[in-house]
Amino acid sequence: MRRRRQTPVDPVTEQTGDAQLLRAVAAEDMGALRLLHLRHAPWIRLRLTRRCADPDVVDAAVQDTFVAVWRDARNYRESGGEAAAWIWTIAIRRLVSTLRGPGHRWVGVAGEAAETVPSAEDLVLLRIEHGDLGAALDRLSPELRAVIQATALDGLTVREAASLLGVAEGTAKTRLMRARARLRELLA
Repeated sequence: MRRRRQTPVDPVTEQTGDAQLLRAVAAEDMGALRLLHLRHAPWIRLRLTRRCADPDVVDAAVQDTFVAVWRDARNYRESGGEAAAWIWTIAIRRLVSTLRGPGHRWVGVAGEAAETVPSAEDLVLLRIEHGDLGAALDRLSPELRAVIQATALDGLTVREAASLLGVAEGTAKTRLMRARARLRELLA
């Protein structure tokens, strides 16, 4: 296995921003990963719990998320949006992958293994990601796509989405209005 090239990064503190923490994680700074985990794991776990009632599956998705952050932090681009949104995208995909995977089974009364049935929300998310709507979402600008994902897909309020994206609430409302109009055009 080839070692990553180390790039110098500033020392991390609790006040260090997420983007800088991701740069430090890309340089293999475990302390930076620990801070990201402390900062983001609680809200990620809470939001994933709204989508899946199985705490073991949620815990596995959270763990897989931060393993992926460790592995792929060098792929994060600040111009692509907020670090929290980038981490959330990884988390929701990990949850869907876990739910779709062959290891997601439960033991029935007679001890027989049976596959769980994905929830309606999981099926909708899969169709969005792989259907016409997913293609239309991909054609939106990053800022419009981020606000539509935060509100429509993740179930956040406009105020919560604005906070997550680091914009004013009015800006988030305008972007959401523009995103919906553009999606209607693309899907017509």
